[in-house]
Amino acid sequence: MSELNWHAAGATVLGVAKRLLPSPLGPGKVLRAMDRLEHTTALDGAIDVVRDAVQSVPLGPWRDVLHGRWLGHPVHPLMVQVPVGAWFSAAVLDLLPGQRRAACALIGVGIGAAGPAAVAGWADWAELKPRQQRVGFVHAAANITAVALYTASFTARTRGRTGLGKALGLMGLSAMGIGGAIGGHLAYRQASGANHAEAVPDVVESGWHEIGPVADFPVGVAVRRNVGTVPVVVVRESGEQVHVLADTCSHMGGPLSEGEVSGGCVRCPWHGSVFRLSDGWNVQGPATAPQPAFETRITAGRAEVLLQDHT
Repeated sequence: MSELNWHAAGATVLGVAKRLLPSPLGPGKVLRAMDRLEHTTALDGAIDVVRDAVQSVPLGPWRDVLHGRWLGHPVHPLMVQVPVGAWFSAAVLDLLPGQRRAACALIGVGIGAAGPAAVAGWADWAELKPRQQRVGFVHAAANITAVALYTASFTARTRGRTGLGKALGLMGLSAMGIGGAIGGHLAYRQASGANHAEAVPDVVESGWHEIGPVADFPVGVAVRRNVGTVPVVVVRESGEQVHVLADTCSHMGGPLSEGEVSGGCVRCPWHGSVFRLSDGWNVQGPATAPQPAFETRITAGRAEVLLQDHT
């Protein structure tokens, strides 16, 4: 990307930040600014274009690898530790004498590691809800600005302009900090990447629970029922063989009872995560956590369920 485009990207991020983040930042001001960002529609056109582009990339099984299904949680937060650590360490070395080459090397490591981390982040971002995508889009813009500034810093250092390189590095560190703060809102306030079915084992009471006559469940059709206050999806395969999973998708809370049943699995209607009916295992992302599953038994023609213990 040309230097002009980098400056344009930086100006866009700074313009958004200026509108959304009033100064000085007092109690509640940051939160109100993030709330405004969640509900603004100004970026929706660009978001739609980028999301469609990300989803159209033919990644195949690598998409699940980027989501972190193999790890059991999103891989992006793990990957960003490398550029964050490298750039912060470079800032510390900039304060010490005789560490110019080491600081420059660390900046280079951070730039190299930022690419794979960004790819994983974009893969996750494309499967989020609109409000999360708005926050994630600005989070990515801040991080792109940080990468651009650190790239300029690295270039200046390699050309012997150490003072300029340090100044650009400090600016990059600031942009990275803003991006990290926005990412924290995305992860902890908006629960992006969190397991939305995690509370089920703590809410379902112990023991067996009746969910209704077996005859009420058509073969091969997902039916919604409740175990106490917990919604579950019930699928009768044949005869009196019944499978029951928590209905709230672990990825983003989608209703599995409205999904497609095929090949012994149910597919979430929201983002396409696929779960095995027999044990709730997630066989295809973007979900990274399995669904809580229930044991079943038939007593006098009525189905009863018991939450499976995976401890």
